[in-house]
Amino acid sequence: MATTAASDVEHANPHARRRARMGRFLFIAMGITLAMHIPVVLGVVELARRLGVATPWAVGVAWGGLGVGLFVGRIRAGMPDRRRGRAIVWLVDLPYFIHWCAAILTLIPAIALTLVLPLVQLARGEPMHVPVGAYLDTYIAGLAVSAYGVLVRRKWFRVVEREVRVTDLPPAFDGFRVAHLSDLHVGTHAPRARALQWSRAANERTPDLALVTGDLVTSGNAFDDDVADVIGALRAKLGVFSSMGNHDYFGEGEALAGKLRQRGVTVLRNEGVVLEKDGARLWLAAIDDVWTRRDDLGRAMAGRPEGVATVLMAHDPKSFDAAADAGANLVLSGHTHGGQVAVPLLARTLNLARLGYKYTLGFYRRGRATLYVHPGLGTTGPPVRLGVAPEVTILVLRAG
Repeated sequence: MATTAASDVEHANPHARRRARMGRFLFIAMGITLAMHIPVVLGVVELARRLGVATPWAVGVAWGGLGVGLFVGRIRAGMPDRRRGRAIVWLVDLPYFIHWCAAILTLIPAIALTLVLPLVQLARGEPMHVPVGAYLDTYIAGLAVSAYGVLVRRKWFRVVEREVRVTDLPPAFDGFRVAHLSDLHVGTHAPRARALQWSRAANERTPDLALVTGDLVTSGNAFDDDVADVIGALRAKLGVFSSMGNHDYFGEGEALAGKLRQRGVTVLRNEGVVLEKDGARLWLAAIDDVWTRRDDLGRAMAGRPEGVATVLMAHDPKSFDAAADAGANLVLSGHTHGGQVAVPLLARTLNLARLGYKYTLGFYRRGRATLYVHPGLGTTGPPVRLGVAPEVTILVLRAG
């Protein structure tokens, strides 16, 4: 009975659901962090031995303990995301995340080496030993790669124009230019000044419409004014529209939506509007956040005029199949960040989002509907990008 009652409370209370999810996430994240520090500790012990340190194990264990302890501190500092001094960010946060990502990059090769190398040694008749030297080499290489991903790649955004065929698109909208931004995560690791560069880059392409598909912040409400300034700085002939993502409700979503409206941004949540151009019409709609169960596709499509093509903003691409079945012609999503880490040149196929998502990056088709999954501009979790560039996307609609 007690278990059933607790389940009922969690179902009725979105805050309880959110706390339960975050609790599970932290438990898993801590387990991964502990595991990935094992080869790092052994590698640091080997480095201390090579340097002639009298107590190499003390050095390795201290390094591992610091890595685990700082992880807890970084999680607490970002939940909710709040303003911190730039010195703390540059001297503590970013160096730590370079280490953390390097440790992740060390873990998988370390597991493979640990399983395979002893078998090779046994086959050769050599003494078996743990490949601690390889752990050290992999960790050092991981530090270099992670430093690039944290300090360079995640800040180096591009502006890309992409044509997309839209079924039932009126001829008047052929060539219609849509600036699509997503997953800004404005906050500690994506400050206002950098995010304003994204708005300016979009404006330089003179879009007819500007759309932002959710995850405007990471958590909390400390950066609501900043993100409102960034989205409010967008300029488009037929207006600026935004939908909400799951991270936008890791604080008070109503407060964030209110700040956007004050800057002239139209926030669509399970609703739509008619856009008109040269006597032709287009239905622009958005569903609310799926994770917190605020989405209602039926309401979003309810006001659509008969026979009018639909552009639907849906932060989570998992909504695409249902949206296509409901008659949406073009669905714009984000959420996955393209995995945030992917194999260069094969990012669409080999990225971390593939572990949990069917649609992860770029264009997809289902019947008469097209989906575009935006790679995002900010980051969540570790502030790193590898193989997936941040992007301001200009979609050029074509009748198809």
